[in-house]
Amino acid sequence: MAISIASLLLPVLASAATPSRPWMNTSLTPDQRADLVLGQMTQEEKFRIIRADFGQEHDGIAAPVGALGSAGYTPGIERLGIPAIQETDAGLGVTRPGADKTGAIGLPAGTATAASFDTAIAYAGGAMIGGEARSKGFNVLLAGGVNLVRDPRNGRNFEYAGEDPLLAGTMAGYTVRGVQDQKVVSTVKHYVLNDLESGRNTLSADIDPVALRESDLLAFQIAVHTGDPGSVMCSYNRVNGKYTCEDEWLLNGVLKGEWGFKGYVMSDWGSVHSAAPSALAGLDQESAGEVFDKQVFFDAPLREAVKKGEVPQSRLDNMAHRILRTMFAKGVIDDPVVPRKARYAEDRLVAQKAAEAGAVLLKNEKALLPIARSVRSVAVIGGHADKGVLSGGGSSAVLDVEGSPVEGLMPQGWPGPMRFHPSAPLTTIKALAKGKVSYDSGTDIAAAAKAAAGADVAVVFVTQWAAESFDHADMALDGNQDALIAAVAKANPRTVVVLETNGAVRMPWLNDVGAVMEAWYPGSGGGAAIGRLLFGEVTPSGHLPMSWPKDESQLPRAKVQGAGLGSKAAPADRVDYTIEGADVGYRWFEKTKREPLFPFGFGLSYTTFAYSDFETSVDASGKPVARFTLRNTGKTTGADVPQLYVTAPGATARLAGWRKVWLKPGESQRVEIAADPLALARFDTKGNRWRVAAGAYSVRVGSSATKSEGQATVTIPESVLP
Repeated sequence: MAISIASLLLPVLASAATPSRPWMNTSLTPDQRADLVLGQMTQEEKFRIIRADFGQEHDGIAAPVGALGSAGYTPGIERLGIPAIQETDAGLGVTRPGADKTGAIGLPAGTATAASFDTAIAYAGGAMIGGEARSKGFNVLLAGGVNLVRDPRNGRNFEYAGEDPLLAGTMAGYTVRGVQDQKVVSTVKHYVLNDLESGRNTLSADIDPVALRESDLLAFQIAVHTGDPGSVMCSYNRVNGKYTCEDEWLLNGVLKGEWGFKGYVMSDWGSVHSAAPSALAGLDQESAGEVFDKQVFFDAPLREAVKKGEVPQSRLDNMAHRILRTMFAKGVIDDPVVPRKARYAEDRLVAQKAAEAGAVLLKNEKALLPIARSVRSVAVIGGHADKGVLSGGGSSAVLDVEGSPVEGLMPQGWPGPMRFHPSAPLTTIKALAKGKVSYDSGTDIAAAAKAAAGADVAVVFVTQWAAESFDHADMALDGNQDALIAAVAKANPRTVVVLETNGAVRMPWLNDVGAVMEAWYPGSGGGAAIGRLLFGEVTPSGHLPMSWPKDESQLPRAKVQGAGLGSKAAPADRVDYTIEGADVGYRWFEKTKREPLFPFGFGLSYTTFAYSDFETSVDASGKPVARFTLRNTGKTTGADVPQLYVTAPGATARLAGWRKVWLKPGESQRVEIAADPLALARFDTKGNRWRVAAGAYSVRVGSSATKSEGQATVTIPESVLP
């Protein structure tokens, strides 16, 4: 007999505060409520809640009864009114079909959201994917990717939020807020230094602890404090030789101790290597160990460790308490998920707006863009632009609710299949252009050049697929796409290149084309967004959340050992991050006196801006504050992103704040940006604290990391951050 989802939830829905269930009293704190439940749990129930099973069929292992095809599933405790935990990937959208057995709406890449420099965009995206997760019956979303972009070849850069810890932590934190306001638990991941995919299960990321504090750990610290995630996911890799999921300093010391994190630490899928050492270090829940780990460490091995006294009963109780506390704190118990019809049409517009806000205009010679509607002919070439837009792969790849319009692309197996979202740029271009619009696949370079030569404007779409579990060996575009661009540009200098990539790529053709737009992986509304951007229906306002190197020679490490999809070469056992330390991205370029192709924070618009009347002061708390007037000097409404950089004596500049300001033509606004104290401080190992040293600091406002619009020196007193 079939059992409905609603009937499974009835015992939970009927629960309320009664003498037998005092934990349902919402006037109590989440900790009090968790303690009350814990006092009624059996030992068996405690051991069950600290591990999640893989929630779908895998290699002949049947899906657990009650699972919704989830990434992770823990059965509920009906007698106590505790619902099942249903987990789904990921940060760009719901990747599991769930109760409605359909696809979902995919957000643009995390780098696109970061490029918006707009916390409202991040929050709205989080709320959208959190709402879809809830509508499908999931109550935990594995979102919140915040690993720093240290290398453009990393296969998962598209899931993250750039190279700067303040930007990445803030944007990821607002995404988490959006998710959890839908009463769905969000993670922050992958804690920490999971900055390459080659050999990720064994690789040791080696770095000085202070440099780690001031870079990747700082991004997580900001994300945790901004978003208050219910869970933090520890990563696959080792840090300075120790696996992160059994690193007591990282988990108990920094995360739970210094930062006061009250949620639970879950493992990544396949990142647990022990029972007692992991539990004692601070890991609270093992994820899908029966499929991905050598054994289910948090079952029989941990039971034995508790029995022998190697792991105290109090630690097991704390593990269960943290999970229960999160479920109360984030509304999972008081307002359990009930599958409902998702609002896919409205959600697609959220994704479209995010893509429009995050696209970065990198070049626009002779104002080639926006394309005039009156143009007589436009040749659209390559990138399957007649079908849709590219999506990144791996566990974050969202199957659009309308399916993938491009089939048969390799790889078909993990980390594929390669997918496109069915949002065709060609459709919007045809709708906006009054003249003739043609399409050429770009597979025949000579034919594509001929099509371009006969058009007033040529728009070339190029793609570069990336996914977790592998890194690119270099920064070159796949296949013959560089040759395609070169041939089209030679045939028609009025050539626009639209990039759908994981991030920075080499551009040997840059000087020959008229315009370049980085669209990232633009998500389920990406085709409409790109078309509207090209024709000026919306003005580009994205700014690069990472530096764009000219080529691999400018990177701290010229090669990634073992990189490449399907590579048989052995990956590195250790990666030396002491080379750049905390000087990631734009700080690396400043430190080594190198000039990137495009700097961090760079982005063009269809209008122009002027800065004037720059002044600085130091407020009562010792923070520098910059003030200036920003004026739109062009003829189009647009937004600029003034960025505040602060340089301590003897150090490199650090992003300390920003504002995104929309102005109409001729409009001006007085703008104030106060420096974030963490951008001023260095970590003091002796006092185990953040300390701002007294001295003269350079304060600069710029439209990128290298372009200054106003600069001054201020004297800052010594202080210690709380």
